[in-house]
Amino acid sequence: MICVEMAPGRAAAAVSECRATWVEPVVAGSQLASAFYDTALLLVVKNYYNQTNSTAPSHLMQDAQQKAVSNFYIIYNLVLGLSPLVSAYGLSKLGDKVHRKIPICLPLLGYLGSKSLLLLLILLDWPIEVMYGAAAFNGLTGGFTTFWAGIMALGSLGSSESRRSLRLIIIELVYGLAGFLGSMASGYLFVGFSDRYREGTVLVSCSIACYAFCLLYSIFVLIVPKSAPSCTAKAKGVEEVGGQVPACTGAAESAQPSENSSKAPVTPSKFIIILLFAAAILYDLAVVGAMNVLPLFLLREPLSWNAVQIGYGNAAGYAIFITSFLGVFVFSKYLRDITMIIIGVVSFTVGVLIMVFVRWTFLFYIARAVMLFALIPLPTIRSMLSKHVEGSSYGKVFVLLQLSLVITGVVTSTVFNKIYQSTLNWYSSFCFILSFLAGCLSLLPLSWIYY
Repeated sequence: MICVEMAPGRAAAAVSECRATWVEPVVAGSQLASAFYDTALLLVVKNYYNQTNSTAPSHLMQDAQQKAVSNFYIIYNLVLGLSPLVSAYGLSKLGDKVHRKIPICLPLLGYLGSKSLLLLLILLDWPIEVMYGAAAFNGLTGGFTTFWAGIMALGSLGSSESRRSLRLIIIELVYGLAGFLGSMASGYLFVGFSDRYREGTVLVSCSIACYAFCLLYSIFVLIVPKSAPSCTAKAKGVEEVGGQVPACTGAAESAQPSENSSKAPVTPSKFIIILLFAAAILYDLAVVGAMNVLPLFLLREPLSWNAVQIGYGNAAGYAIFITSFLGVFVFSKYLRDITMIIIGVVSFTVGVLIMVFVRWTFLFYIARAVMLFALIPLPTIRSMLSKHVEGSSYGKVFVLLQLSLVITGVVTSTVFNKIYQSTLNWYSSFCFILSFLAGCLSLLPLSWIYY
């Protein structure tokens, strides 16, 4: 991560570089805030349409509520997913060329503003359509697309190639643990203070406070790794005077290829990179398709979960981050990256197949348990991609992948929600079958790479 030849006076800089790897507080705080917000938004939307249809018979009211909530999320996810297309690539390019904090701080500012609108909606009884504007503001400031690409770029720069898969899954682990804790607490925070405040006020306020902390930490505390740029600059300077370049390790190596490596053919080929993109998109289609209709599925009969049960269900999903981390920690010692990706895909695919038959709560948790390695594929794919591009292009490559996943997610969310509405009365688990098939398809490009 640092140059081998280092003057003693630069010891303080080395300490700063070590501190630069601590993006975990930002990841944890933002995901805690997101878990609070997601639960709050779902229940606020549910209550809003429950009041709207309060005069209808109970069985008709539930169907009308499900369709209304589903329609809301179709539009909301479309706006949230498409609006980052305007700004995400430009912000990530600025991050690569100007400052690595730009694709992290600006989305956090957007999060802070958009989540504040939900609080105002609760307090001032604004119409639920206000949240479409909140989603647009969130997306135009980069949204999760830019934010996560920035986080992954910092994580990749601060790690060696041999440990990059583990480094990125550790970030995902922190993300998952924060989401787990947030989901466990969110149901209680939503209803726990309803005797003194409106339902959701405390939960959304906690979300806003977490985002404010992340923004302040990113601006004033977070230090970007400088080892790769400094080694690159040193190499260029030495080349100009005909000298020799001191050896560099870790991120510096991946950030600036040597003169010989620039002339050599890239291995594996660009075709492998295309296959990795294809596998990521197909796998994301499977995951997004299932996870988008899952909250609606849980609110409806036969499960009919309440706020606390929804929180527990979300927490079970976040527990997968822990098991996926343990999987990478063990598998990375014995298996190739591509093998770990295949294991993760199979884990999710079998789990979502079990979800097709869920009619009781215990079976839901069995399906979630089978998905224990479902979070391995995407961070490991990012790790494989980072090993075949220069460090100065991490931001662009990651945001291109993230934009591909966002577009896939938007289309998938819309299509699956419409399919869910159409199959609601005769087989509400039909979307899980489609998700299973998409998961199987994602194994095709992976098997090509494997062999």
